[in-house]
Amino acid sequence: MLELINVSRHFGGLQALLDVNMVVPMGKVVGLIGPNGAGKTTLINNISGLDHPSSGTIRFLGHDISRAAPHRITRLGIARTYQNIRLFGESTAHVNLLIAQHGQGRASFLEALTFFPRYLNEEKRLKARADDILAQFGLSHVAHTQAANLSYGDQRRLEMARARAINPRLLLLDEPTAGMNPTETRELGEQILRMRDDGLTILVIEHDMSLIHQVCDLVYVLNFGQIIAHGTPAEIKNDPVVIEAYLGREDD
Repeated sequence: MLELINVSRHFGGLQALLDVNMVVPMGKVVGLIGPNGAGKTTLINNISGLDHPSSGTIRFLGHDISRAAPHRITRLGIARTYQNIRLFGESTAHVNLLIAQHGQGRASFLEALTFFPRYLNEEKRLKARADDILAQFGLSHVAHTQAANLSYGDQRRLEMARARAINPRLLLLDEPTAGMNPTETRELGEQILRMRDDGLTILVIEHDMSLIHQVCDLVYVLNFGQIIAHGTPAEIKNDPVVIEAYLGREDD
């Protein structure tokens, strides 16, 4: 589904990514791990169009998206979350999901202005879908609460629900369990697996290895902008190169 071929990104003299090669198969959950500063978020930014590679190619469903704008990438079927929560804080959880679906509407401005039947039917459908997604993420009870007033865990879940509302083919999750306790992390992992079982492909950046082992079919390890290992979670756990990247060598 997603393929990165020799992707590099430098900022002046800083080499953030160097010849990254990665494949995200359709219908799988792929993890991207690595120490702080390894280049993980830079890689996600390049995939989602917020940044672009200095060299190399990114392909999604056969399309070269290396230089594509974020809105075009979203229309092709890629959605994402962020390390720092970016919700519409003054809007309710329900409205946040309606906003996410704005590109799925077909009614014209005039039809909306005059409450034309097609607009009313469309609005009813989108509201019902927003309710369904809130229920899937266990957020029905806060549907009419302002996003800024939700608990941290609920804000995290709402951001993921909002990305899901875009109806993507590929979902990019940037540290989705940051700040969550073990119970919340496990529950979010179960939600990720349900989304995978529904046919969604997921690329997740995460430091919590319990989540990686819970949800990932395949894991890539990034260190100093380079892929140093990839394999199943069990293979990565015991890879001496990965252990050294996280813990250092004994003689250090």
